[in-house]
Amino acid sequence: MGKTKTHKATAKRFKITKGGKAKFNHLNRRHKLGKKTSKRKRQLRNNAYISESFAPIVKKLMPYA
Repeated sequence: MGKTKTHKATAKRFKITKGGKAKFNHLNRRHKLGKKTSKRKRQLRNNAYISESFAPIVKKLMPYA
């Protein structure tokens, strides 16, 4: 039986931490930044973790992470 392929779009967006959580960068930081408040842009800088209900899907798409 062959190896399972990694879903490359998912691999570019998420990283699996040592504890098994999936970490990602926030969205909406590319353009139209002039109309966003400083507070919103500052909060979008930080990484975030996906919800526990969505984590198994991401881990299935990244079998070797």
